[in-house]
Amino acid sequence: MDGQKEQLWLEPAGDGVYSTACIPFRTYGPALGDRVCLSENDEVSEAVERSSHRVLRIMLLTPTPDPGRLVETTDRIRAEISAAGLLSERSGDRHVAVDIPADRDPSDPYAAVKREAAADRAFWEWADAMPFSTGS
Repeated sequence: MDGQKEQLWLEPAGDGVYSTACIPFRTYGPALGDRVCLSENDEVSEAVERSSHRVLRIMLLTPTPDPGRLVETTDRIRAEISAAGLLSERSGDRHVAVDIPADRDPSDPYAAVKREAAADRAFWEWADAMPFSTGS
């Protein structure tokens, strides 16, 4: 994701450390509750402590010109996320980031996303598929 930056919501945790207070959409590595340090430019410079959370990222696709399909896919995935009691955030009408705490079973939402991907209606990845890097 060269050249792209993501704004993360952070909460002060003391001693120059901040806790991630949102579900990252585009940055590899961080998850809700991770502790990070900032550079002099107020950019995340290092991950200090990982939380027990992971992020499942979903990009919804429209394989046909029918916009109703996108709504149906979105509704199916949102229903599974809600039934599992998981937090999620949306970016536009096609991107969903799901917070997966270690003590929660993501089997049903994960299976729903995999079904949608098999039908070419979604693409998914784990946000920790690559470690966090400042890119420098």
